[in-house]
This record gives sequence, C-alpha cells and structure tokens, in this order.
Amino acid sequence: MKAVEISQPGAPEVLKPVERPTPEPGPGEVLIKVSAAGVNRPDVFQRQGGYPPPPGASDLPGLEVAGEIVAGDAQAAGFSIGDKVCALVAGGGYAEYCTAPAEQCLPIPAGLSELEAAGLPETYFTVWSNVFDRGRLSDGETLLVHGGASGIGTTAIQLAKAMGNKVFATAGSDERVRAIEELGADLGINYRDKDFVEEVKQATDGRGVDVILDMVAGPYVARNIKCLADDGRIVIIALLGGVKGEVDCNHMMRRRLSITGSTLRPRPVAFKAAIAQNLRRHVWPLLEAGKIRPVIHATFPLAEAWKAHAMMEAGDNIGKIILTV
Repeated sequence: MKAVEISQPGAPEVLKPVERPTPEPGPGEVLIKVSAAGVNRPDVFQRQGGYPPPPGASDLPGLEVAGEIVAGDAQAAGFSIGDKVCALVAGGGYAEYCTAPAEQCLPIPAGLSELEAAGLPETYFTVWSNVFDRGRLSDGETLLVHGGASGIGTTAIQLAKAMGNKVFATAGSDERVRAIEELGADLGINYRDKDFVEEVKQATDGRGVDVILDMVAGPYVARNIKCLADDGRIVIIALLGGVKGEVDCNHMMRRRLSITGSTLRPRPVAFKAAIAQNLRRHVWPLLEAGKIRPVIHATFPLAEAWKAHAMMEAGDNIGKIILTV
C-alpha cells in the first residue's frame, strides 16, 4: 500500500511517500480502506520527535480515518464488511489501509461525506472526554476554549453550544474571532490585542467561567486560574506554551478550584470504546440533524502531507485539515 512515513524527526519535508505492506487486523480489529485521514497537532509533535507512538501502534502518523471496512472482526462492534465508518486509531492513518479496534469505529453520520467524517474522531473523542467527562461541564455553566479556531476548538464550541452552554473562545486574529463567533461562540477574544482575563471577567460580571479547555498551559495556567468561577475546573490537553506553569494554591483552596488534564492516545481500547458509545448516543444525532458540523479548512492529497503540516504549523487553519487517499 501507499503510505506517508516520518523519515526522520524534523520539518514538514521529512514526511515521505513510501510503499508499505498492508497491515493485518488482529482480534477485535478491522481493516479499513482509507478514503480520507485527519491531520492533528499530535501528528506534528510526532513528526518533530516529541510524541512517540504507544507500544504496539503503527509508526505511521495519523490518528483518525474514514473509509470502508474490508476485512477483520467487524462483528465485534456490530458492523459488517463493506460498512462505511470513521475511526479513532493510535497511529497508521496516513496510508491507503489502516487497522482499527472495531469498538473505536463509528458509522459515518447520515448527510456527511467520508471526507467530512475523517475530521470527526480525534476532535470529538477528545472534546467529549475532556469537556464533559473530566471537566464535568453541566447545564447552565460557561466554557472557555483556548485555540477556538483549531479543530478541537471549533468542535468544542459547537458541541457545548448544542448542549445549551455559554461559550467563550480565544483566537489569534480578528478573522478567526469572527469565524468562531459565526460557529456560535458567545464571545470571541483576540488574545493578541486583548487580555482574555479581563474580557472574561467583564463578560461574566466578575464571576468567571466554570470550565476551561486549555491547549497552551505554561503561562496560561496562572491566567486561567484568574478566569475561573468558584468550583471551576481547568482541563489541559496540550502544552503549546510549555510544561510548567504557576499555580496560586491559596486561590485553589479558598475557591475550590481543580486543574486536571489528559492524553487520549495511550488510553486502552475499553476507555475509547466507552467514549464512542457516548458519542453515538449523544452527538451523532446532532450531526445527522445538522445542528453541528465538522469545519474543513483545506484538503491535500496523501502524498502532500507535508503541505498540510506546514499549514498547521503556520496557524492558518480554521477547523480541520484533511488528507485525501
């Protein structure tokens, strides 16, 4: 099969088209003939040498795919050979064929193309797990999303709004602020020319927000704490600003604040299968009703994966970047 591998750690150009043996599905797995694969920030970190695949996973990048089940144990999750699905995988998505645990597959929502569906798994699994499970975002609460124009950000905004929550989000330009407000954000904040702490305080009459989904960490930790309402929760899912931040423990104790975080890739299949079931029950009906949608910024042929990575690193995308196979 044709695939794209990381020839060595480095710049986008180290992504090289290669020929690889077609993988064989193991017990409980299916083989998917890939139509499209999503590009995600962890792919960039892996290419740079900072995010190795977990033991047993493919060394090829790519954490989400859409296509047709052509072999394997489809019945393990109620599918059949020939079904069109999208799937969360621990690696191997940048290829013509990819194996996936059957329980991490979901049917392509009615009304969506395979290309659109390829942009669902990584972001929707991540947002559900971190905003609604770890962050416990509840009725009547307010969410602040950093990186609102990213794939994760556009998903979090739409999903929280569809669930009835108020949403604030940061972005790095006025154009991106307009885009996230068009997606439903109650307030978009250009963090380059406004202090998001002051903006949040003003918008909430000094109360603060209940949950923050943070992809920055580093210096944002101390500022996030100032944005929280009493009993507020910060969920860290990436470290774009660095691994260390300052925590005011006095604030945490007096106001009963929580800071947590997670990475999805190394979690076991059973954990991801439970998220898949929640998505199918609570989120897939919203997608099929057109109440939320994947935001696709650009597509590139598989062999031009390096261009997709260059675009993501430049921060030009609003929503998802997809590779077509």
